[in-house]
Amino acid sequence: MFQEISAKNMEGNVMKMIADEWMLVAAGDETKCNMMTASWGFMGEMWGKECAMIVIRPTRYTYDFLENSDYFSLSFYGGRRDIHKICGSTSGRDVDKIKETGLTPVFANHTVYFEEARLVVICKKLYAQDLDPACIVNDDGISKWYNNDYHRAYWGAIQTVLVKE
Repeated sequence: MFQEISAKNMEGNVMKMIADEWMLVAAGDETKCNMMTASWGFMGEMWGKECAMIVIRPTRYTYDFLENSDYFSLSFYGGRRDIHKICGSTSGRDVDKIKETGLTPVFANHTVYFEEARLVVICKKLYAQDLDPACIVNDDGISKWYNNDYHRAYWGAIQTVLVKE
């Protein structure tokens, strides 16, 4: 059972959660949805709103879902690396990730998330832009992450935060 809380009342270090615990980024609806493991992103305030920012490469199957949806979810699972092993190494084009992970989809708040999550953040897309290599002002090792396959960044206004009771 989930309880809704304010984004400002989320417990834990968000930087540590994203970088070390990882998250699933999901979008879609009852007819079709997908999720992927992500360990890059931010949460904070932008344009007077509590926001999250994620990045997805256009080659990822989840990219199309983000492009065609107004909402997306970020969900956290504690130490459940089994989920991230599947969702971070297989494509929803080839594998039914919901079946493979055993996750239970919840279609609510304009998107999809999963019952097994300990924390869910639902975002409404505000802004999307491709990362432009011409705008990198100090490479400082950034180029090691790219081979002309730059991410698209998505900013979303946090609409709902759900925590497991």
